[in-house]
Amino acid sequence: VEKEENSLEGSSVTLSYRYSKQATGGDQFYWYRQYPGKPPEFIIFHTGTQNETNSGMSVSVTEDKTKIILQISSAAVTDSALYYCAVRPTVTANPQSLYKNTS
Repeated sequence: VEKEENSLEGSSVTLSYRYSKQATGGDQFYWYRQYPGKPPEFIIFHTGTQNETNSGMSVSVTEDKTKIILQISSAAVTDSALYYCAVRPTVTANPQSLYKNTS
């Protein structure tokens, strides 16, 4: 949600992504980190209803399921980067609309 976060080394840092709807178990969230001059690198994955922890990072979903929180437990200088949250939403549709009736 914030464009920039500043922190002291060793402290906890919280980054967040505001989702445009309520997250469901079918929604998939992929977090990436990008260092200057480098391509983005994958760091953690979770679905819209679960919490996940991996290598000093944890991801959680707010109670209203509209904000995804990435927490870095003990920030280091090497955590200075751009962070992205990519979303693969659940797609639901009327199956009838997928087929055009030509008769």
